[in-house]
Amino acid sequence: MRRDPGRLSFRRKAVNAIMLNVTGVCTLIAVGLLFFVLGYLFVKGGFSLNFDFFTKLPVPVGEMGGGMANALVGSAKVLLLATFIGVPIGFLAGVYLAEYAGTAFASAIRFVTDLLNGVPSIVIGIFAYAIIVIKIGFSTLAGGVALGVMMIPIALRSTEEFLRSVPVPLREGAMALGATKSRTILTVVIPAAIRGLISGMMLNLARVAGETAPLLFTALGNQFWSPGWKQPTATLPAMIYEYAKAPYEDWHRQAWAAGFVLLMLVLVVNITARSIVAGGFSHKQR
Repeated sequence: MRRDPGRLSFRRKAVNAIMLNVTGVCTLIAVGLLFFVLGYLFVKGGFSLNFDFFTKLPVPVGEMGGGMANALVGSAKVLLLATFIGVPIGFLAGVYLAEYAGTAFASAIRFVTDLLNGVPSIVIGIFAYAIIVIKIGFSTLAGGVALGVMMIPIALRSTEEFLRSVPVPLREGAMALGATKSRTILTVVIPAAIRGLISGMMLNLARVAGETAPLLFTALGNQFWSPGWKQPTATLPAMIYEYAKAPYEDWHRQAWAAGFVLLMLVLVVNITARSIVAGGFSHKQR
């Protein structure tokens, strides 16, 4: 029995229209939730910001005002240390996987890297607590190591992917001119992928900037300035956690302000990274 082509065409068009509407609604819901969160944080946190927030230390319980200048500096120190630990290791490992490793060995390393990337951040915090905090105490160093470990797998995979995206003829041309493999990588492959590498590292930094659990086990917190690298230090994520659960209205206000600042920092890093990638793509197109 032959089917009516008209009915089949109508059914296909109906299914297509329904699925198109469903996907459109889901997209609107996802984007709407994002803008709702951004708008809510802007209303609750943006209007709570003032000059004192960026320049003053927290005040004792019961007093109004104060700021989170120590947490801003502490977060910067922890992220700087994490970058110096995680990025070089991940970058060099990514170069090795992309340019030197055999297929079987590279697959095994990628599998282990994906496992490490999937480890809950609180477990990374416990790891840093066991190897550093128990020996020298809560410190900026311990917090930086914990976040640095979290940055390694992302730096490794992003480096490998961007290096593999460099066209093979570039490598062949450099080696045909007499360059060694290492010189080809340093002078041709890495410069060709530099925009992607920079953007990947920036997104990696944004990824760990808001982590709280590892810092509770490592950096702990501090109501004052934290000199050096072996003292407990305040960080924005940890202070947001502490202030949000406290029963004081002024602390809640400052927690919203800190959340807004942290979100804006992550947003700026993401936009900058995307702009770098877009600029590199446009340059290649020309």
